[in-house]
Amino acid sequence: MAFERLRSNERAQILLGLLTGIVFGFLLQRAGATEYGVILGQLLLTDFTVVKIMLSAILVGMIGVHAMKAAGLIRLHYRSGSIGATVIGGLIFGAGFAILGYCPGTAAGAFGSGALDAAIGMLGITIGAGIFAHLYPALERTVLKRGDFGVETIPELLGIPAHYVVPVVAILIAGFLYLLESMGL
Repeated sequence: MAFERLRSNERAQILLGLLTGIVFGFLLQRAGATEYGVILGQLLLTDFTVVKIMLSAILVGMIGVHAMKAAGLIRLHYRSGSIGATVIGGLIFGAGFAILGYCPGTAAGAFGSGALDAAIGMLGITIGAGIFAHLYPALERTVLKRGDFGVETIPELLGIPAHYVVPVVAILIAGFLYLLESMGL
């Protein structure tokens, strides 16, 4: 019952989202992912801190989401992808990353820890998000729907139920993380 009240309470959801974001930014900062040298090291394939963080987050999130779904606590709402949306998103993300040296998450974490360059980047992210929101109706009718993938999830793409895919992917991610650690990367 308490979960149902939380789910229907918009203010509680916003507060929970804000708190989750603050914790996420804190953890990114503590892990070093908000430092320019770590980001540069990742791009040069000399520091795999960011990959380890991302894979760990995917692993925990994937297992958590599917466990909550199996328990009936959440309902997933998928959205089909497309080549147009992927290309537009990749270009925007790549341009921002190249100019700023941060992705949106690490920029927010760096901003939270007082980095001036990240503050300027957050202003750019906010302006860019506003422009994208303004252009979204026109983009959705045209570019974003081009090359629709037709499936919404990896299990659908493979034609295998999620309860088989999740453990296999979890083992693969855990194995890769172990490999990175054992190699000292």
